[in-house]
Amino acid sequence: MCGGRPLRVRALQRSRRLRHAARVTRRSAGLLLHRRADDGTVQVLLAHMGGPFWARKDDGAWSVPKGELDPGEDPLAAARREFVEELGVAVPDGDVLALGEVRQSGGKVVQVWALEADLDVGLVVPGTFALEWPPRSGRVQEFAEVDRAEWLDVETARAKLVKGQRVFLDRLLAVLGED
Repeated sequence: MCGGRPLRVRALQRSRRLRHAARVTRRSAGLLLHRRADDGTVQVLLAHMGGPFWARKDDGAWSVPKGELDPGEDPLAAARREFVEELGVAVPDGDVLALGEVRQSGGKVVQVWALEADLDVGLVVPGTFALEWPPRSGRVQEFAEVDRAEWLDVETARAKLVKGQRVFLDRLLAVLGED
């Protein structure tokens, strides 16, 4: 006993505190481009996630172009940087509208801004990342961060988008007065 509690209990409490302190919330920021189609419907620009895990998946395998913040980085600046890194094109000019943030099921907090702009997806040249593939093979390969980008109507986008980001479509429609 030490201080009224058995040493084992104190050790477990200390262990939990250390594990909790070691968990750092990962944060990402992104830009959700939107435009009006010729028929007046809202379309959004989404990116299909690259790499071998997502290669054969479609529904639930698309994302807002986004990426993780560097320590101390301004979230909007990170969103703009990540847009360029992921799609290989400059961020179009225009005013951004904050769509807030969500905590995805894995714990990552994603913050997104909407930007009304048009972008030719034929110009997209995605960045790459290195990954040991197959796992534990010792072979490191380069994969595209995204393997394609497309303009999708909101209902199609809702099916394609990863579940944790679908709320941004609702928020976009609300700020556009389309809800």
